[in-house]
Amino acid sequence: MMSRPVRVTIQSEQETARIDSFEQSEVEDFLRKRYRGVRALVTGGLGFIGSNLAKRLVSLGAAVVVVDSLEANTGGNRANLKGHEDQIEIRELDLRRCGEVPGMFEGIQVVFNLAGRVSHIDSMVDPLLDLGSNVEAQVVLLESCRRLAPDARIVFASTRQIYGRPMSLPVNEDHPLQPVDVNGIHKMAAEAYHTLYHRVHGLKTVSLRLTNTYGPGMRIKDARLTFLGIWLRRAIEGEAFEVWGGRQQRDLTYVDDAVNAFLLAGSHPGAEGQIFNIGGGAPVTLAELAGLLIGVKGGGRYEVIEFPPERLPIDIGNFFADDSRFCDLTGWRRYTPLADGLAKTLAYYQSRLKDYV
Repeated sequence: MMSRPVRVTIQSEQETARIDSFEQSEVEDFLRKRYRGVRALVTGGLGFIGSNLAKRLVSLGAAVVVVDSLEANTGGNRANLKGHEDQIEIRELDLRRCGEVPGMFEGIQVVFNLAGRVSHIDSMVDPLLDLGSNVEAQVVLLESCRRLAPDARIVFASTRQIYGRPMSLPVNEDHPLQPVDVNGIHKMAAEAYHTLYHRVHGLKTVSLRLTNTYGPGMRIKDARLTFLGIWLRRAIEGEAFEVWGGRQQRDLTYVDDAVNAFLLAGSHPGAEGQIFNIGGGAPVTLAELAGLLIGVKGGGRYEVIEFPPERLPIDIGNFFADDSRFCDLTGWRRYTPLADGLAKTLAYYQSRLKDYV
């Protein structure tokens, strides 16, 4: 956590709040003032980041509507909102039908758009399925907001995958976009639609290009969505896990810090129409990450093997992001060191493993 006092101005239409340091309690107080009584829509709200965001919004006093299609082989899981069903309005719905539901957008002031498929491998196997979720559904949502909630702020979950293989590190927002897989192309198109609807129709859109986000609620039953998920499962079950290559560098963001980024993006008018990286701090190699996980777990085994040839064409190599643009604007910082985040994640799944495997 940063200890150096910094003065940051964060504004909403109703108020200007000053945060004189990066203490979490002060950020929490500001966000509670901003979101108390707000009606928020979270698409993909039964997924990993979406469910954590939905629960956090409830804790801040917001009224929350969650939409999730619960498609097979995605991150949606009702266990992610277990115990919160009476606090959150949950609609199991394909986002492409959201504009047909009476009252869906009534009173909505903020839309956190985290719906979509994220598997790179699946997108190469079935590109049309990925197209429907990551492009068609996004246009339907934007059109629905344009007609039914034109004043709502819309924060879109984009991805660092759209950069492709970095030409230089760390990667900032001016880096060329050259995706290496179908999913990256579709996410790039969805991000472009959000920017277009801001420029042409005046929607208050913001796009956040996320790096590797981890924490409670992520898919751990397999490696379909993230390599770290299956590592966590294997470590908890006392089995060895595979590290492919091991030399690739990555930055990782704990989910609570990512949720803070969404909340700040949804409350800062200076972010409207903008695109930001949300990075994970100092990068680690995959081998270093595996060692840290084993150390936090207090034992375990892993094996470093050659990178699978079938995955090489869509591997991006080393990647870590420069997120100074978002930090400078909003005062966002990461509060969760990697070891602490891994410990919290392991503790969560050790008590709830059956809900996720």
